[in-house]
Amino acid sequence: MFIQTETTPNPATLKFLPGQTVLETGTADFPSSDAGAASPLARRLFAVEGVTGVFLGHDFVTVTKDEARAWDHMKPAVLGAIMEHFQSGEAAMEGAAQDEHQANHDAEDAPVVGQIKELLDTRVRPAVAQDGGDITFHGYERGVVYLQMKGACAGCPSSTMTLKMGIENLLRHYIPEVLEVRPVAV
Repeated sequence: MFIQTETTPNPATLKFLPGQTVLETGTADFPSSDAGAASPLARRLFAVEGVTGVFLGHDFVTVTKDEARAWDHMKPAVLGAIMEHFQSGEAAMEGAAQDEHQANHDAEDAPVVGQIKELLDTRVRPAVAQDGGDITFHGYERGVVYLQMKGACAGCPSSTMTLKMGIENLLRHYIPEVLEVRPVAV
């Protein structure tokens, strides 16, 4: 098994590409080892000293480390944990993956919310996935869109710029009702 790695805009996070499907549908974000209990893959990764976060996508795994450690020392153990998982034949998740979008909005805003989700799914999420992360819709209220960055994008130094200059401009261009995009920390 050959696992490729890619850097992400977040220096604390690496993207691992095992060359096979990780999750059939959805994504799974584990910002702590306690959150990773439902995933055999996440449990293996959190067993590697220094791993602080795991994110599972369709065909990739992103791993976040603490700042005190260097990737040069951690990468072999992370690669070993991923390889061990796929050789075990276990599923990456026990149960279903997480819902991609939570919906907090008024019923009268449903057409606008539908447009927002469509743009996020077709234009934004594929680009963010290339960087080892995901973005989910959390709400829309009085012209403000609330989004959550996950995986490599959570805590990334450029995430605020991505939200404000990239996603906000895109949504405002296509949907005049959108005035602002704000991050949601969960």
